[in-house]
Amino acid sequence: MHVADGMTTETYVESMRPSADLRGHLTFHLKHEVLHLELLSRVFGQIEPQELASWISAEPSGQYARRAGFLFEWLTGQELTLDAMPAGSYVDLVDSQKLVAASEGLAVTNKRWRVRDNLPGTRAFCPLVRKTSLVQQAMALDVPQLLRTLALEFGEDVLMRSAVWMTLRESKSSFAIEGEADQLDRIQRFADVLARRTGQGAWPLDGAALAQLQSEILGARVTLQQFGLRQSPVFVGEVVRYQEVVHYVAPPFEDMAAMLDGLRVFLARTAGQSTVMRSAVAAFGFVYIHPLADGNGRVHRFLINDVLRRDGAVAAPMVLPVSSLISNHAADRRAYNDILDRISAPLMRALTGRYEFAPSQTVYADGIRSNFVFSGDKVASPVWRHLDLTSHVVYLADVLERTIKEDMREESRYLRSHAHAKAAIKDIVEMPDAQIDRVIRSVQANQGRLSNVLCDEMPLLADPKIWDAIVQVITDSFKN
Repeated sequence: MHVADGMTTETYVESMRPSADLRGHLTFHLKHEVLHLELLSRVFGQIEPQELASWISAEPSGQYARRAGFLFEWLTGQELTLDAMPAGSYVDLVDSQKLVAASEGLAVTNKRWRVRDNLPGTRAFCPLVRKTSLVQQAMALDVPQLLRTLALEFGEDVLMRSAVWMTLRESKSSFAIEGEADQLDRIQRFADVLARRTGQGAWPLDGAALAQLQSEILGARVTLQQFGLRQSPVFVGEVVRYQEVVHYVAPPFEDMAAMLDGLRVFLARTAGQSTVMRSAVAAFGFVYIHPLADGNGRVHRFLINDVLRRDGAVAAPMVLPVSSLISNHAADRRAYNDILDRISAPLMRALTGRYEFAPSQTVYADGIRSNFVFSGDKVASPVWRHLDLTSHVVYLADVLERTIKEDMREESRYLRSHAHAKAAIKDIVEMPDAQIDRVIRSVQANQGRLSNVLCDEMPLLADPKIWDAIVQVITDSFKN
């Protein structure tokens, strides 16, 4: 095996070459390779089912024949006609050493094929995560331990005091990702939703729960005629020189409920496994499904913290400001766009010529008007239903680790220094906390010079001894 530039090359000896027929290639895939549901879905759509049925009838106890038969029926919804019914000991459908599978005890026994169905999702939506070495490292990231280390360094009280600010910061940064950082009312509203809704109630993955969450995030002043699952087509794009550029086409609205249920099943069937993996699949799976007419990006980023809270990795009221790290630097913003393109870019290349903008608009049941016409469902459906989110897990693990070790550590250090400065200033001059905050900000902004505004408001500060002492304690407090 050779890995270079994200590409894995495996070499097999000649004796392992499969026979040049369906039986040989399916056996080789199920025996030696990582299960690839998108590939199998496309293959099963092209074969003659009787060829597969004949193989199974000839080897009714063969584990690869039985697994292939189950997967054909599961992926296509068609039932094979068999001359001999499958027999033999039960086998796991998915090799859990290679792929994220259902947690122990949550596999479903299938009597027809004598397999244990340990797929993590449903036919409508079953994302896959390959257990590469990088994914294994990502899944091992111990978020609670990282937070405990931070608490030991700065104190639990400092960490908890930072929670409110981090929640607001996460909201502001989430809007910055969407180019709306100046929308103060909307930022505060989303911060309130993060504080109240994270980890609370049922999973926001059905029509009613999503409608409630969407309404709280967007507020009452919207042009949408209804909240909840969209009933219209949607694409992600932009207008460049008056031309629509499509970056991603989302699944048809008729599939929304079933796909979200598949995501909910994934979370149920992987209970107890890596919270980093689960939060990545929930968040990115949601944004690729794109079930809402508006607000998908904010719910996508909300789900990261929602899963972490539900899994007990992050205690209330803390919210990890992952959006802050994503939006702060151009390189991190590019990395975020790049990870979204892992799915969208190759999909859009395959969909060339399969969408257009009609001369007139259609009014859909949810009131959305659109002239977007799409004819690539058959090409895109295997991708939508069986997303490979391997790289997304690695990406989110890096974001979470850096958020805690860098952003939250810096914020905690600032709060500790700020508290020391406040206490020291009160030893020099008694003043309300609000005035102390303004003094600290002024000293830092004006390089230690006394501003006329502060001098007029608090004449006592004009005394050089008092002002110099205040500047000194602020400088000393923020040195560490």
